[in-house]
Amino acid sequence: MSKRSGWTLKIILGLAVVAAGIQFIPVDRSNPPVAQSALAAPSQEVGDILRAACYDCHSNETTWPWYSRVAPASWLLADHVSEGRSELNFSTWGEQQPRRMDHKLEELVEKVRDGEMPLKSYALIHPQARLTDEERQVLIAWARDARAQLDVPADQRLEHGEERESGERGTGERDR
Repeated sequence: MSKRSGWTLKIILGLAVVAAGIQFIPVDRSNPPVAQSALAAPSQEVGDILRAACYDCHSNETTWPWYSRVAPASWLLADHVSEGRSELNFSTWGEQQPRRMDHKLEELVEKVRDGEMPLKSYALIHPQARLTDEERQVLIAWARDARAQLDVPADQRLEHGEERESGERGTGERDR
């Protein structure tokens, strides 16, 4: 065996040992309890769209796929879910202040309208999360109606970036 092939074999074996070893690094794939939701009583259609396109990252009802158990994908996925829950968590929606709900509904409208949500990387491997134009419009209409039902006076609404500065509590684990 040549020196070059000996080094190649050692590198491959080293990488295999590292790949096997990182599988033992624990990742939190828990689903905390679901609080009583105070969502603006979405229709069956809206509920189905939210569950298909949003709940895996924005609720405590995440369906953890097989690759959530394989590092390093597990680390990325757990981080995405944690971040998603901290930004908007439908499972703890009813625990939020009305002005924060108002702000999150405003953001939902913007992100769905602009195609920022669901994330393209998520929709790529979860075809059920790909929103049609009609589904986008249904979600936007629902969020606008829910926002109107909150009836938060304009002078009390949160502005972009004001949420964290004002001490308004988030909906996720990071904010508790």
